[in-house]
Amino acid sequence: MKDTLQIIPIPAFKDNYIWLIHNGRVAIVVDPGDAAPVLETLNRLNLQLHTILITHHHHDHIDGVFALLDAFTEADVHAPNLEKYAFRHNAVNETDVIELADFNIQATVIEVPGHTLGHVAYYIKPLESQNKIDNDGGLLFCGDTLFGAGCGRLFEGTSTQMLDSLNKLVTLPANTKVYCTHEYTLHNINFALSLEPNNQALIERFGETVKLRNAQQPSLPSSISLELATNPFLRCNSSEIKSSLRLLNVSYLETFSAIRELRNHY
Repeated sequence: MKDTLQIIPIPAFKDNYIWLIHNGRVAIVVDPGDAAPVLETLNRLNLQLHTILITHHHHDHIDGVFALLDAFTEADVHAPNLEKYAFRHNAVNETDVIELADFNIQATVIEVPGHTLGHVAYYIKPLESQNKIDNDGGLLFCGDTLFGAGCGRLFEGTSTQMLDSLNKLVTLPANTKVYCTHEYTLHNINFALSLEPNNQALIERFGETVKLRNAQQPSLPSSISLELATNPFLRCNSSEIKSSLRLLNVSYLETFSAIRELRNHY
């Protein structure tokens, strides 16, 4: 899969990425909040839009869909069944598998409520009928659920829902590549360091991320293993984090909720 498909981050707005996946002929876009940069990229690379994947209903993730469908009338759109959309789409639910034979991949739908109640993620692997690439953990397009060193705000869901959703994602293979839709990583790392300043993996990630951003390169994709090592929302059992929060005898969920509340105001 990684030898045949290219994945391009298309910057949009202040800090969004619209991910474009292509094989040199046809393309998939994830969460196109703005059509203009997508159309420019498709035109420049001489690509036809084949599929649109939507993770949730916020405007910065969907506002480009109508214009893209006007330009590519045969493109398919997949969006969460538990949310409402004005554009034509295929409604998807947990464990649905979208087969994308033109790309030799399939996308499994994972319901990840928390940021919104109907939010989904798409976990992409080669088609089962094809030979899998050794050591390929797949690709996770998780919208605003899991961020680099962070997680999404709880606009509609609860801490319990978000924690359950994150727990689903971290059961994926450790080398799964994580593609979220905002460039929040450096700010998230700074926050994480305020809770766990002696985490060597986090310190190293800070340095690497600074280099990337100074070179005007995306900090993404991440990986499940990197998030487990550096993301405070996945490290609620860390004694250093609990000590920083002065929450030594509370549940994992209570620690998670406290971290989320602090991050809201950081």
